[in-house]
Amino acid sequence: MPGTTNDAAASKKPSQQMTCMEVWGGSQLTTRRVEMGGLDAWVYSKPFGEAKRGGDVYYASSCATGRITRLLLADVSGHGNTVASTAANLRTLMRRFVNRLDQTEFVRMLNQQFTVLSESGTFATAIVATFFAPTQRLIVCNAGHPRPLLYQAAKQEWTFLGTEPADDEAPNNIPLGIIGLTEYEQFDVELKTGDCILTYTDALIESRDADGEMFGEAGLLQIMRRVGDVEPQLLTKMLLREIADRHHDNLTADDVTVLLLRANGRKPRPSLKDFLWANIRFVGSLIRGINPWAERPPLPDLNVANIGGAIIPALGQRWRAEAAVRKAPDQH
Repeated sequence: MPGTTNDAAASKKPSQQMTCMEVWGGSQLTTRRVEMGGLDAWVYSKPFGEAKRGGDVYYASSCATGRITRLLLADVSGHGNTVASTAANLRTLMRRFVNRLDQTEFVRMLNQQFTVLSESGTFATAIVATFFAPTQRLIVCNAGHPRPLLYQAAKQEWTFLGTEPADDEAPNNIPLGIIGLTEYEQFDVELKTGDCILTYTDALIESRDADGEMFGEAGLLQIMRRVGDVEPQLLTKMLLREIADRHHDNLTADDVTVLLLRANGRKPRPSLKDFLWANIRFVGSLIRGINPWAERPPLPDLNVANIGGAIIPALGQRWRAEAAVRKAPDQH
């Protein structure tokens, strides 16, 4: 399939450089570093027991210019082969929206897919995040998933990303597939060079301390602060070891996935070969899209920041500056 990487082969590689118009990921066992436009990522995923594939699904994609990176971490109900077809459908959706900066429709269609699957008892929690390298902003949507953790290098401190809902609030950002017609909130954060985002599945917060008390989000945050400021390539290993040492049953009864992101401050500079190959893939998808039963082509957002900025970067910078002025509060 154009723009994808074979799961079995990819899972054996220690690291990968994402190329333009590529989608990588799956639900299989992996421990990998992935380099993307403006971001480095470390992905650890271990299916429950000895299964080759689990219910935790992870994907990363890079747009045709390398400026838009999208990440998906979903905890799908069920294990093993029962989730395989769901993971394949999520890959198709990732490819369709690979060039879109706005992730609203992507999240909406994710929910629609799981609403159909809910008839057979399948639902999912998920984190969807889109990183735009020119502005170093990460747009995040949380659908019933544990809150990510944010590490600010300037403060050398871990905190939650997102607020905890009050008890009297109406249900919000619920798991995918529960309510068909619902909109999910999104928020964004600017990542300075060295800042990190840690996302994970619920095996971590459902682990227990020596007294048998469940960690919860607060307990996980305490452990992260205990682990402290360590190199990103070592952090996941140290975190999982710290959790496993607290109780003999920890991390043994469910799939375990951890996705760590770090802003590297580098601007995407795809090679001429990658750029030309991405355009060939895009044109090919347009041609195949003539067939009404074929996969929809990965069309970009129709705005200056995405299309104009991809051709002439100054156009995207000007559009973003004007948008910032429009959003600024009135000082008069």
